[in-house]
Amino acid sequence: MFYELTTLSGPLLELASLSQGARAWMTDPAARGEVFGIWRSDIGTLGQLLILRGFAAEAELRQERDRALFDTNPFNCVGTASALSMDSYAGFAFLPPVRQQQHGGVFEFRTYHLKPGGLPATLAGWEAAIDPAHDYTAHLVINMYALDGPPRITHIWGFSGVDQRMKLRADAYAARLWPPKGGPEQIAQASSTIAIAEPGLPLG
Repeated sequence: MFYELTTLSGPLLELASLSQGARAWMTDPAARGEVFGIWRSDIGTLGQLLILRGFAAEAELRQERDRALFDTNPFNCVGTASALSMDSYAGFAFLPPVRQQQHGGVFEFRTYHLKPGGLPATLAGWEAAIDPAHDYTAHLVINMYALDGPPRITHIWGFSGVDQRMKLRADAYAARLWPPKGGPEQIAQASSTIAIAEPGLPLG
């Protein structure tokens, strides 16, 4: 499955308006793909809406990208948003596609920019680590690699709170089940955002 992670940036007091407009744009009869979730950044860069959509085929993702690029008011954000970015991804082949699930409302978006040639070792390490670290990886929503721009992966996790995230990660590290072997060596730069899910969507 293919995914688009959209980031809308704007004034903190206008995020509700941005979200409402984006929802309307993504459910227009001309729209393609499935909206999985919308989140407001809470720890990291503030004033951001993160939007995850899924597509059955890359051509469908491309069609929706073109709709945004050639629209004079993509995501109904013109006049409110200060920035719009759209990133295209493919899910790791050995992971299931994103599925509807309520995790507790607190999500982590973690992006690793990889060294050149670092994706194969990253994939191999993750595939080997997923099952042994199940208590932690059961909270993994998706991991995906970028189809454009610099080589990178973005993984999304869902938790009931930051404390649960910290405990699960600490337990997995203590048991030497995490991080995936060979993965950290491929990371050139890493960033993380904690975001709060908006209600009424498949992921929350």
